[in-house]
Amino acid sequence: MTPRLVLVLGDQLTSSVAALKAADKTRDVVVMAEVAAETHYVPHHPKKIVFLFAAMRKFALRLKAEGWRVAYSRLDDPENAGSIGGELLRRAEEFGASQMLATEPGEWRLIEALNAHPLELQLLEDDRFLCSHAEFDTWAEGRKSLRMEFFYREMRRKTALLMDGDQPEGGQWNFDHDNRKGPPKGLAGPVPPRFEPDPVTDEVLELVETRFGAHFGDLYPFWFATEPSQAEAALDHFIAHALPRFGDYQDAMVRGQDFLFHSVLSVYINSGLLDPLTVCRRAEAAYRAGQAPLNAVEGFIRQIIGWREFVRGVYFREGPGYAGRNALGHRRRLPALYWGGDTDMRCLKEAVGVTRRESYAHHIQRLMVTGNFALLAGVDPREVHEWYLAVYADAYEWVEAPNTVGMSQFADGGVVGSKPYVSSGNYIAKMSDYCQSCTYGVKVKRGPDACPFNLLYWHFLLRHRTRFAQNPRMGQIYRTWDRMDEDHRAEVLADAERLLARLDAGEVV
Repeated sequence: MTPRLVLVLGDQLTSSVAALKAADKTRDVVVMAEVAAETHYVPHHPKKIVFLFAAMRKFALRLKAEGWRVAYSRLDDPENAGSIGGELLRRAEEFGASQMLATEPGEWRLIEALNAHPLELQLLEDDRFLCSHAEFDTWAEGRKSLRMEFFYREMRRKTALLMDGDQPEGGQWNFDHDNRKGPPKGLAGPVPPRFEPDPVTDEVLELVETRFGAHFGDLYPFWFATEPSQAEAALDHFIAHALPRFGDYQDAMVRGQDFLFHSVLSVYINSGLLDPLTVCRRAEAAYRAGQAPLNAVEGFIRQIIGWREFVRGVYFREGPGYAGRNALGHRRRLPALYWGGDTDMRCLKEAVGVTRRESYAHHIQRLMVTGNFALLAGVDPREVHEWYLAVYADAYEWVEAPNTVGMSQFADGGVVGSKPYVSSGNYIAKMSDYCQSCTYGVKVKRGPDACPFNLLYWHFLLRHRTRFAQNPRMGQIYRTWDRMDEDHRAEVLADAERLLARLDAGEVV
């Protein structure tokens, strides 16, 4: 019988992924490939490339041990065609195949490439998610706005996670109001487990150091889990040591504490090394056993079955052009500070610093520091999107684009959020210790010593007043501005213009 090719991508490293479930081990050939096109369409962080290549190589070895025939292409293979499509053609000729099975990729770019491929394609929906495209569309149909909170309740009912019969555990669906504590002095969290590179990973490290050493990001030390047993150990560690305090301090930011109580499990969940529902059940079991409080467990589970599933639904419902949207018409170039350029803003120095070191930053550093500044400064959302996609090890377009283009930059015009996530420096001062060691004064509202967030906050609101003044969640903000002294307002806007001019000139801000 003529073999079919079974494509497995780097974020599909699950033995039960749809294409493998539909394949015949005695007939078909699994195709996996490290290709230049996937490393360069954005300049991925070296740690991200190492993680994916090492995890892919180990997954291929596990498949071979299970009896699969695997055609694996390494990046430095002289016959490597350089793209997923090219590798499929090469393997089709090698094995005499005319058909292929594939699990739907998480990027429209790859979906379109597979649909245009000359091989006959059977494209299967990725059923590792809780909510299918059809289910999400049914939920979304007829709604004036799509709000995660209401979707999340459906996912709680579907999974029975943290449910007491047909009611939510503890009498309420969401304990977010308990999860916004600023950091007390000396707050420190456990460091996630670090896994020493083995010979497979060492070989990839050498390759990446040679080929991608110029990319933004520190390659060493490399410590990510690259196989399921290690990822499960990381989950065990989080449940035991970080989950109990995760809820209280999930929005906090502290100098010298790159992780606090965050799990860093999204790297493993999004690549397929951990099953999201299993992760949630482990967290729920910790609550049931009295090992973690409800506010922490509910907040953690909400990020996975609520937000993660919601943004995937939005990405596929909105279609291929979603990542290119620019509802606010922002055109400023991404400042050099995002690529490690100097800055006097302590919060940005800290957020970009951990990104450079670890290919990671937690959600508030992404949303309310790097994202907030880009939005206030009017940076082109396409450049912001490509930066997040490049620098974070857990970033794939299905999850990253709605978070960036939608939630962070409001470039989708309100599909993901009802208002832009903007704030002055006060929010960062409340939720971090960054402002205590900053060149700028977070309480200074105008002049050269004013926190740039304070100046740009009002500049953003004023240049978009026509759009946002009637927003019921923002009207009071504009009324506050209107009550300010006229000279004060003029000085704030002039200072903001000067700051933006310095940014455009490449000066340190």
